[in-house]
Amino acid sequence: MTPVAAGIAILFLVLAALGLGLALRRRGPRVRAVASDERVDPVELGALSLGEVGTVVQFSTAYCTRCPGTQRLLTDLVRDRDGITFLHVDVTEDPRLATKYRLLQTPTVLFVDAAGRPRTRISGTVTRPALVHELNALTGGTA
Repeated sequence: MTPVAAGIAILFLVLAALGLGLALRRRGPRVRAVASDERVDPVELGALSLGEVGTVVQFSTAYCTRCPGTQRLLTDLVRDRDGITFLHVDVTEDPRLATKYRLLQTPTVLFVDAAGRPRTRISGTVTRPALVHELNALTGGTA
């Protein structure tokens, strides 16, 4: 192999690795603050009411491979927090909810305050530290 061909091959590999790294980075959790006057109606999500302090809503589908693990993690994190309710919503049979809440991927986790206003949204692969941080922000402190 000539030095020029080797240089081109190395440049190609570096660019491919950079592209792959950027793609994988985008697949991580996307945490966004929600600035909206919309209110979440607990009845349309299958609940009677929202939590006293707040509610964590996980949207999933029957085909989501990461959703069961996210549900277990959220159940565990919310269990010891007074006033926080956890709702799991499968939008497979109700695509209207996916449209209303602008769900582009699952799992999507929505942190809702006591008045029903969405505060934060996490889309994609969620991590325990990101969930703990957002729960602390919702409750105004630590667990």
